Amino acid sequence: MYFFNSTYMIYMIPAFILMALTSWYVKSAYNKWSRVQASSRLTGQQAAQRLIMAGNLSGVQVAGTAGNLTDHYDPRNKTLYLSQGVANVASVASVAVAAHELGHAMQDAEGYFPLRFRSALVPMVNIGSNLGWILIMAGLLLNLTQLAWVGVMIFAGGAVFALATLPVEFNASARAKQLLVQTGIIQTDDERRGVNSVLNAAALTYVAGLVTAILQLLYYVSLVGGGRRRG
Repeated sequence: MYFFNSTYMIYMIPAFILMALTSWYVKSAYNKWSRVQASSRLTGQQAAQRLIMAGNLSGVQVAGTAGNLTDHYDPRNKTLYLSQGVANVASVASVAVAAHELGHAMQDAEGYFPLRFRSALVPMVNIGSNLGWILIMAGLLLNLTQLAWVGVMIFAGGAVFALATLPVEFNASARAKQLLVQTGIIQTDDERRGVNSVLNAAALTYVAGLVTAILQLLYYVSLVGGGRRRG
């Protein structure tokens, strides 16, 4: 009754549309530039290995992972996971994605503060994503407004995490663009445009995630505030 009503849709429909558009844009950019071979003829995995050597990141390993565009860097075991479509394909899109993830490895090696801050938020967000809305619902049903507001504050951790993600991802992409040029993995202006297109599209997904988190938080704020007025 509280969580799936017309007001919820008013808040969230713009977020759903934005997420759908950014998802389409990412797939479109990736599909386009995955068909353009990098002049270096390196696959994503080969590019990653070259960048590991160039960045003196000898402790970083490269491994495969299932799925499509599931590439990520795990700081817990210093491993860069590349999907098959990235690891085994010599394309502009593949080297762009691999270099972006190596950007995270460089951040980890340097102790980059925004990355450390985001990592510190993970336990809070994992707990808050479930506990927050439970407290909101319990507070509203039991007419305990203070409890509901506690739930809102806990749930707000998701928006803080989404905000903290932006500088981490933008910085990793900036590093990737610079690394690819410096190491000669990409060499032409057309390749640079392709790398920019792929990484800029990916960055928009994090912006859309932040907007979605903020809109959902605002909905819960309006819900609890409205409940208090009704009480």
